[in-house]
Amino acid sequence: MGEWKNYTLSDLAEIHNQKRKPLNSGERAKRKGSFPYYGASGIVDYIDDYIFDGEYVLISEDGENLRSRQTPIAFKATGKFWVNNHAHIVKGNEKYINDLIVHYFANLDLSPYITGAVQPKLSKENLLSIPIELPELESEQRAIASILSSLDDKIDLLHRQNQTLEALAETLFRQWFMEEADEEWEMGKLGDLIEFAKGKKPINTSEHYTDGSVPQILIETFDTGKTLYADPQDMVIAKKDEILMVMDGGSSGRVELGFEGIVGSTIGLFKPKSEFSYPFFIFFFLKFNESFIKENTTGSAIPHADKALILDLDVQYPNLKTVSLFNQFAMQQLEKKHSNIYQIRTLTQLRDALLPKLMSGEVRVVYGN
Repeated sequence: MGEWKNYTLSDLAEIHNQKRKPLNSGERAKRKGSFPYYGASGIVDYIDDYIFDGEYVLISEDGENLRSRQTPIAFKATGKFWVNNHAHIVKGNEKYINDLIVHYFANLDLSPYITGAVQPKLSKENLLSIPIELPELESEQRAIASILSSLDDKIDLLHRQNQTLEALAETLFRQWFMEEADEEWEMGKLGDLIEFAKGKKPINTSEHYTDGSVPQILIETFDTGKTLYADPQDMVIAKKDEILMVMDGGSSGRVELGFEGIVGSTIGLFKPKSEFSYPFFIFFFLKFNESFIKENTTGSAIPHADKALILDLDVQYPNLKTVSLFNQFAMQQLEKKHSNIYQIRTLTQLRDALLPKLMSGEVRVVYGN
C-alpha cells in the first residue's frame, strides 16, 4: 500500500471562477432556454446560453447550506451549463479527481474555513487552504473513486427507474380516465369511495423498537425512511396498500403509498371502502389532483390540506373492470418502486459508512499496478 499525503485543491484541479457570470431574475426571465443555470446548491433556472461544457465540480461559496448541509456543498455539473457567482467552479486534472473532490467534501467539517456570522461564506482563499489527504499512488486514488462512484451510479439508476415506473402508471391513468373520459361514465365523489382518518400523535415514542411497538409514519419517513416507535393502542394504523397524504405544513397535499404503521398527526389516511377496493386507482387519482390540492390549502401561517375540498373531488371511470385492470398494473409498478427504494437506502447506508473510512485511509483498497 502506498503512503498518503496532503494536497490542496490547486494541486488536484483547476479553478474556473473567473468565467462565472451572475444574472438576476429579470435578466433570466428574458433569456429562458434549456441550459441549466446553477447557484450554490444546484440548478436555479434554465436559460438560453451556457458558459461551461464538460464535467466540473461546483462547491458552494456562500449561503446557510454551508452550515446546515441540507444539500451537498460539492456536486458535479455536466454538459452545457451556466454558473452564477455563488459557487466555486473546479475541474479535476483527471476525471476521477472530480469524484474524489465531491466525496471528500461530503465528509469534511468546513466550520474552520467558513467566515461570516450572518451569511456564511467559503472564500476562494480558504477553499484553497483546505488540506485534502489522499494516497500518493494514482492507482489507489482511482480505486477509491471507482468504488464510491459505482455505488453512486447504482443509486442514481434506481432513482431514474423509479421515476419511469411511476411516470408509466401516471401516463396510463391520464389516458384511460382523463383524456378518454365520457359523459356516460360512472361518476361520484371521492368521499363516497374512501374512508378518511387523521393521524394522531402518540403519547410516548422511542427511537428503538420495543416489544409490542409499531413504527410511526412521519413526513420524514417518505424521504429518508426515518421512523419512531410507539404503542399502537388507539392509534390510526396504515397498511401498505392504503393512501397517505400530508395534511399539515409546507408539503400539505403530498400523496404517498406503500408505508405501514402508526399514522403521524400531520398525515391523513385514505382507505378505499370495501365496495371500491382499488387503492392504486385512488392513489393515482389523488396524484393527478396533487397540484390542485396543494394550490388550494387553507391556513395563512401553516398550510393545511383542505379535507372538504378533497372529499368533494369528482371521480369518473368507465366500469369497474377497467379500474381493476389499472389497479393491477399500478400495483406492480409501485411494488417495484418500493423494492428499489429499499435498495437505495441500503446502498446509501453502505456508501455513507464506507466514505469516511476510505477517505481517511482506515479502509484500504486493493488496486492494480
